[in-house]
Amino acid sequence: MGRNLISEQEVSLLLNDVLERYGYDFTAYASASINRRVNHLYQTDRFSSFAEYRYRVITDPEYALRFVEAITVNVTEMFRDPSFYYTLRSQVLPILATYPFIRIWHAGCSTGEEVYSLAILLKEAKLLHKAIIYATDINASVLEKGRKGMFRLSQMQQYSRNYMEAGGREDFSSYYTANYEYAKFREDLGEKIIFSPHNLVTDGSFNEFQLIICRNVLIYFNKKLQERVLTLFSDSLEQLGFLGLGSKETLNFTSVTKKFRQLENKEKIWRKVQL
Repeated sequence: MGRNLISEQEVSLLLNDVLERYGYDFTAYASASINRRVNHLYQTDRFSSFAEYRYRVITDPEYALRFVEAITVNVTEMFRDPSFYYTLRSQVLPILATYPFIRIWHAGCSTGEEVYSLAILLKEAKLLHKAIIYATDINASVLEKGRKGMFRLSQMQQYSRNYMEAGGREDFSSYYTANYEYAKFREDLGEKIIFSPHNLVTDGSFNEFQLIICRNVLIYFNKKLQERVLTLFSDSLEQLGFLGLGSKETLNFTSVTKKFRQLENKEKIWRKVQL
């Protein structure tokens, strides 16, 4: 077993390799979290040296995919931060209900728990039939999990509590069927979700939306990349559209702050103002 940690310079070298060889750009991610993740994989897979690790990433595309997955993995859960979903339900959806068709972009959707949470809200507001949710992530294997709509049964008790706190009034278990260790969510929810790869670092806008949700993704980016992504979201939103971020994220002190007004209850949801 070699050294325990690889240096920041070595991490930087590896990220440049991944960019040049495979086109994934992690060079503008916040260095503390990316260093931690790169080192975690290095230790988990027991490389004897940085040179061996680097060689494996460069020469083995399958291993490179493992590397990408290891450093983009996101923690997620259904109805995460229930007050956010309560605010969507009570303040945002009634406004979206006035539109003939509702386009939603859920960026950095990970394995899709929050996307299905949103589909449930739309269903209960009788809006799902006229909505489409584009769920995107850089990581292909998490999108595959999202497409299946299957989440661990052991989590359902917690998710049910979150759902109730988010203003849910139905029996949460009516939305899924137990399938061995997994809960399989209803087809009518999944039919309105399009899971597809999108890289916030390099890809552009692909539609005009009334609601964009991107939670707990920007915290992993440096300031410059945050600016790029927020500008992308601003450009992708219709006038008076809504933007929802994670609990530790903000539009304050960014270049787009003048284009948005935060909801009165200070939940992390902003509305694009008409300038």
